[in-house]
Amino acid sequence: MTLADTILDVLFPRRCVLCEKLLRGDETDLCRGCRMEAPEYTDGKSTPQFLDSFTAVWYYEGNVRQSLLRYKFGGARHYARCYGALLAMRVEKRYPEGFDLVTWIPVSPLRNFRRGYDQVKLLGKALGREMGIRPVPLIRKIRHNPAQSGIRESARRKKNVRGVYRVLPGREIQGKRILLLDDILTTGATAGEAARVLKAAGAKEVHCAVMAAARKE
Repeated sequence: MTLADTILDVLFPRRCVLCEKLLRGDETDLCRGCRMEAPEYTDGKSTPQFLDSFTAVWYYEGNVRQSLLRYKFGGARHYARCYGALLAMRVEKRYPEGFDLVTWIPVSPLRNFRRGYDQVKLLGKALGREMGIRPVPLIRKIRHNPAQSGIRESARRKKNVRGVYRVLPGREIQGKRILLLDDILTTGATAGEAARVLKAAGAKEVHCAVMAAARKE
């Protein structure tokens, strides 16, 4: 560790991305306890409509949920590096055959302005660095709909996202196998709608990878 690193650790002590405990010298991003005890996703949830498959790093509960809320709404954008590395490992294990294109589900321009960043775009960039690929924008959000987090019923969630995405002009996706990234998957309405739009434009397969998914209902 350099002198600069030591000074930074004193001024800005490193904390676990999940539980926020101070990290020990031999720990990186996650404390030993969270590495052992975080609720690892085990493929127990049914695949949402229009997706060919999906995978996740964790279940969306406990410290994982609180961490993602800090990342998404609390300005903890630096979590993207840790998240991206973990998601990259999950993707490489689950999909060793790879993809033609990797993209992400974007937030609306208004939400991006208010928040100051698109958390899934940051996640995609971090994953791309780990995997040596470059995620590309394929869809845009054309309507600023109410946040899905404030809607509980599955039917209302599907209705809320219907028609909010559109494929960007000039994108060559005909016959392509696409990996779609998001941060959280609960009912799958958002990812399913994004996949529907991509398939309507000619995508052969759309698979989804997220940091956390709700347990099977």
